[in-house]
Amino acid sequence: MWRKPVVVGIAVCIAIVGALTGAPSAGAVPAPVPDVSTPAASGARLVAVTMSSPARATVTVYSAAMGRPINLSVLLPRDQGTPRPTLYLLDGIDGGVYTNYTESGWTRQTDVARFMADKDVNVVLPIGGTGSYYTDWTSRDPVLGLNRWETFLTKELPPLIDSRFRGNGVNAIGGLSMGALGAMSLAVRNPELYSGVAAFSGCLDQGSTELRQATAATVATRGGNPDNMWGPPGDSDWAAHDPAARVSALKGKPIYVAVGNGLPDPSLGLAGIASPVGGILESVALRCTMSFREKADRAGVRATYDFRAGLHSWGYWDQDLHRAWPTLAKALRVGR
Repeated sequence: MWRKPVVVGIAVCIAIVGALTGAPSAGAVPAPVPDVSTPAASGARLVAVTMSSPARATVTVYSAAMGRPINLSVLLPRDQGTPRPTLYLLDGIDGGVYTNYTESGWTRQTDVARFMADKDVNVVLPIGGTGSYYTDWTSRDPVLGLNRWETFLTKELPPLIDSRFRGNGVNAIGGLSMGALGAMSLAVRNPELYSGVAAFSGCLDQGSTELRQATAATVATRGGNPDNMWGPPGDSDWAAHDPAARVSALKGKPIYVAVGNGLPDPSLGLAGIASPVGGILESVALRCTMSFREKADRAGVRATYDFRAGLHSWGYWDQDLHRAWPTLAKALRVGR
C-alpha cells in the first residue's frame, strides 16, 4: 500500500488549486444525433455526433475496454476537404468536473478553438478522465471506476476518428499537469502511434519513490485508491509508465516541454494568477522537468524546453500551446 509521506501536503495543495482554477459548470449539450459509423475492430464504436458548429463536434464513443460511453470534443479545420492529421490534447486532474462533463478544460479555459481554426488539423479533446492519468489501471477503483484510457486512446479511438473525420493516420499528443504525464507516458509507450508530443507543467520523471508518492497522493485527493493505478509506488508498473525511464523511445521525434518557475508573470495580468499554492505546484513540476531533461539528454533525446515564468494555471498553458505549435506542426507534418 502507498504511504502518506510529506508529499501528501503537496497533494492537498493540488486538491485546492484544482478547485480554484476550475470553471463553473456549463449548460447542457444538445441531444446527440445518432451516427452509423462502422465499429472499430476492438469493439469500440461511434455512438453519436453533435455538430455545434461546422468546426466543432461533440462525439460519443462507446469504449469496449471501459464498458461505457466516453464523450469528446473534436475541433475541425475550416478546410475539411482533404485528409489531415490529428492532435490529441489531455486535460488536468479534474478532467471534465468543472464543466459538468460537457466540455474539456481546454475549450473552456483557453483559445484552442480559435487558435486551431486555420490549421489543417483535427483536435480531439477527451471530456473526463478525472484522476486517471489517462492510463490503464491494474484494478477497477470503487470511486474512479474502470480506467482503460491507454487502450481507449491508442487502440479504440484513433481508427474511429480517422474514419469519421478524415484523419490521415498521423497523430501527435499533448497535455497539461496530469495530462502532461499522461501524454508523455502514452508517447513513450506507443512511439509507433505518435509522431510528436507536448507536455506542460507535468511531473515527467517518476523514477523516485518521493515523486511516485506525490503522484499517488494526487489520485487520492480525487477519491481514488492509487494502488489501483500502477500498484504500490515500488511496483514495476510505475517504471513501465515512467516517461523518463523510457525516453529513448522518443529519439528523433519533435518534443516540446514547458514549465514555470513558480513565480507569477505580471505581463499576463489576471490570466497569470493562480491559487495561493499555484507556485508550489509549479515548483514541483519544475523539479520533475529538470530531472526529465537530464535523463533525456543522457539518452540522446533532443527536445524544445521552455523554462518560463509562471504558476500552475490555465493562463500559462494557453500560452504554452501557442509556443508549442511550431514543434507540433512539425510532428503533424503541416505548415506552421
